[in-house]
Amino acid sequence: MEETQKNSNPAQGRCGMVTIIGRPNVGKSTLLNCVLGEKVAIVSQVPQTTRNQIRGIYTDERGQIVFIDTPGLHIGGDKLDKFMNKSSVGTIPNADAIVYLVDTSRRTGAEEEYAAGQLASTNIPIVLGLNKIDLKGKYVPDYIALLEKAKGKSVQEIKNVTLLPLSGKTGANAQKLLDILFELLPEGPALYPEDTVCDVPQKLAIADIIREKLFELMKEEIPHALTVVVEHMQPKAKKTMHIRALILVERETQKEIVIGKGGQILKTVGTLARQELEVLLETKVFLELYVKVQKQWRNDDSLLQELGYET
Repeated sequence: MEETQKNSNPAQGRCGMVTIIGRPNVGKSTLLNCVLGEKVAIVSQVPQTTRNQIRGIYTDERGQIVFIDTPGLHIGGDKLDKFMNKSSVGTIPNADAIVYLVDTSRRTGAEEEYAAGQLASTNIPIVLGLNKIDLKGKYVPDYIALLEKAKGKSVQEIKNVTLLPLSGKTGANAQKLLDILFELLPEGPALYPEDTVCDVPQKLAIADIIREKLFELMKEEIPHALTVVVEHMQPKAKKTMHIRALILVERETQKEIVIGKGGQILKTVGTLARQELEVLLETKVFLELYVKVQKQWRNDDSLLQELGYET
């Protein structure tokens, strides 16, 4: 949504932009939701569910942190993949601090080397978030070594790097992360009213909720070949919001999966999404979903631009 607010008095103190980067499915959105204490970003076990930048705003008596949750850095070939990588990397130069989040329960690999490589030349302060320590953090040394390789020096020699074990799931060290970031940010006035927690276009927020429910039900069957476009939203009689959303897929077989036998998948998605949307919008919602096949939509410049992707 445009802004989620409770009141409008901006805090004074320290303020700055903090970008959260990392490869797909390392827990960036889960961490952001944990830190903010509210759900502002789509969370799924399916990689690459975050496709646009999502701004979450944390404010307390020390000042304000504007977190940017970015799409996962990954190796991919279509134009949507290139957009997501460009979107993530593009946040680095303008950040006051970077949270480089890694999943310490998974081995490193080519995608992780690519992600670490994006930080090779930056002098912006980095917090290496060693995430998922609740899963024992087996590969912590590997991730430290990877950052050392990218920087060309030992972690003790790298200026402005802080190592922090984390768990977005349990909240372990989430407050410590905030303490570290406030120390790194410059002094300045808040950018948002103090009770704003999210700055996301409303239609994007609605589309993400619908997409999340599809991912939850279908798991890994077709999610990366799917997108949601909110075509129409308008208040109706009796304080009901009418929303019509298009689900785009690339093949007829994918359309059949999304609809499900007897329309059951689409019906369940509609029910789950409507329940969450009514909480988000604080009104009754009539949700209309339909599915359309558009081949190679991930390489269609005009469609990607219409969806808000700058290719």
